[in-house]
Amino acid sequence: MAQVEALAGGGTTNEFDRDTAVTPRPGEPGSFDAVLSAGWTIIAAVNGGYLLAVLGRALREALPHPDPLTITAHYLTASQPGPAVIRTQTVRAGRTMSTGQASLFQTGEDGREVERIRVIAGYGDLDALPDEVRTSALPPAMPSYADCVSSADAPAGGPVEGSTAILDRLDLRLDPATAAWAIGMPSGSGQMRGWLGLADGRDHDVMSLLLAVDALPPTAFDLGLKGWTPTLELTVHLRAKPAPGPLRVSLTTRNLAGGLLEEDCELWDSADRLVAQSRQLARAPRG
Repeated sequence: MAQVEALAGGGTTNEFDRDTAVTPRPGEPGSFDAVLSAGWTIIAAVNGGYLLAVLGRALREALPHPDPLTITAHYLTASQPGPAVIRTQTVRAGRTMSTGQASLFQTGEDGREVERIRVIAGYGDLDALPDEVRTSALPPAMPSYADCVSSADAPAGGPVEGSTAILDRLDLRLDPATAAWAIGMPSGSGQMRGWLGLADGRDHDVMSLLLAVDALPPTAFDLGLKGWTPTLELTVHLRAKPAPGPLRVSLTTRNLAGGLLEEDCELWDSADRLVAQSRQLARAPRG
C-alpha cells in the first residue's frame, strides 16, 4: 500500500502529474511502476491519451532527450485502473534525437502479465528546434471560450453509457456547432472542436499534449453513433511547447469504412501556434 500511495503522487497536488507518475523498479533498469487512475476512465476503459502520457513519462526517464517529437502507440487490449508495469528499451541514442520503445503490462485475471500498449517514439529537445515556421494551417474558427458549451451543461443521457470520470479532470468547452449530438441532433459532418484545459488550472505542457489529442468526445458522436470508440493506433507529432492557457482542439473524420474510422487532430495554443498534430485509427461504435 505504501508503494501505491507513493506512486499516486506523494506531495504532488496536480491530478495529471500525480496520476501519470512513474517510479523506477529496483533492480530492473528501464522498467517503471505506475498506478492507472480510475479518474481518467471513459465508458469502460482508461482513456488512451492519458495512457500515452504515462508511457511518455517513462520514456522521458529512460532516454537522454526530454521531449517526444513523434510517438506512436498500438493499443492491444483495454487497460484497467490499477497497478501497471512499463518496460522500456533504448533503440538508438544520437546527439539531437533518441529513439525508444515501451510496453505497458498489467496482471490479467489468470495471474499472467498482459501487454496493454506498445509504443515507439523519437525524443529530442523542443527548445532546440529552429524558430522558422512555414505553414498553410490556420487555427480552427470557433466561438470564444465563454461562448462555448461546458460538459456540465450536457443533458442527461446521450451517447455515453458508463464512466465519464475523465470529464471531471478536464475544463472542456465545445463549439456549439459541433455539440448538437448531445441533444440527439448530430450534424453528420464528423467534426468536433473545443477549448481544452485541465480542471485544476494546471497549464498544458508537453506531456499533457499527449492527453489532449484524445480528450474530446469522438467524432463518431457527430456521425450519429453511440458507445465506446476504442483506439487501435495513435500517432502524435509534437511541434512546440504550449503557451499558458487553454488549447483549441480540432478533430475531423473524413472516412468511416469497414467498421473503422480515422480521426485527425490539431492542437493550437493561446499564441496561435500549432503545437501538436495526431492521427488515430479507431473502431466505430457497435451499439
